[in-house]
Amino acid sequence: MRNMTEISSFTLVGLSDHPLTMNGLFVFFLLIYLMTLITNLLIFFLVLTDYNLHNPMYFFLANLAFLDMSYSSVTAPRMLFDLVTKRRSISIPACITQVFFYLSYADSEVFLLSAMSYDRYIAICHPLHYKLIMSWRVCIQMASLIWVAGYCISLVYTLFLLRLSFCRTSSIHNFFCDLPHLYQITCTDPFINMVVLFLLSASAGLGAFLLTFLPYVYIFRTILRIRSKTGKRKAFSTCTSHLTVVFIFYTALIFIYLVPSSRKMFNLNKLFSVMSALINPLLNPLIYSLRNKDLMEALMKSYYHLKLIQASW
Repeated sequence: MRNMTEISSFTLVGLSDHPLTMNGLFVFFLLIYLMTLITNLLIFFLVLTDYNLHNPMYFFLANLAFLDMSYSSVTAPRMLFDLVTKRRSISIPACITQVFFYLSYADSEVFLLSAMSYDRYIAICHPLHYKLIMSWRVCIQMASLIWVAGYCISLVYTLFLLRLSFCRTSSIHNFFCDLPHLYQITCTDPFINMVVLFLLSASAGLGAFLLTFLPYVYIFRTILRIRSKTGKRKAFSTCTSHLTVVFIFYTALIFIYLVPSSRKMFNLNKLFSVMSALINPLLNPLIYSLRNKDLMEALMKSYYHLKLIQASW
């Protein structure tokens, strides 16, 4: 932290300066955050308690639900606090901590989406060997590797942040701290940081991207060979849910991290940041649950059990 004595805090510009707009945004995003926690907790609880959901696909879905809760909790509470108190100052250590956890969960979700693609590939293209290949031991090892990889990559980014000094404008044109914003306001040349970001993104990010989309070439080829319309519909249903989540997630990330930012694009960057940090974690459980018969049946079963317990009281 030796290089960061020039200034001690940043100012988060946020989404609006108008008091009435800020109050409306507080109510809106509070509802979104609460719905995110409730829907993802519900999926996590259903997968944990319903025996019919004890399979690899729902195991990874439970991990996604937990990731989405964590991902949203890195930014939403701080933003809600700033909207209520009108206080937008954040210390440099708190900002870097936010960057670390935000990137760790984002990186973990990238790898998790790849694992979910691989799971669908094995289930559809090699159904007879599915239980053998996707054993519980393999699933737990994959999930552990995903979480560890996310934290390790984020740690590299964060450690390289410590070499930067901040001595000029301290305003971050967003509602949370992220790498592009810090690179814009540093008075140290961020070239090394950007090289590290590019190398890690090109290796881990591109690898995960290919592992996410390449299996679908074989998946769709196999689905087209299925004679049963019901089988085709069921296979397409699970695949389209996953692809929808992947498309929304990657669209936001590509715009935030790969599209060059400028003052003219601050508002558009904020929009994609809101979508990535707050809207996606809510959409993911809705996309999977509304199109998933097993989850809906598990939900109705849990609701029925709760009604029986209430009746017995």
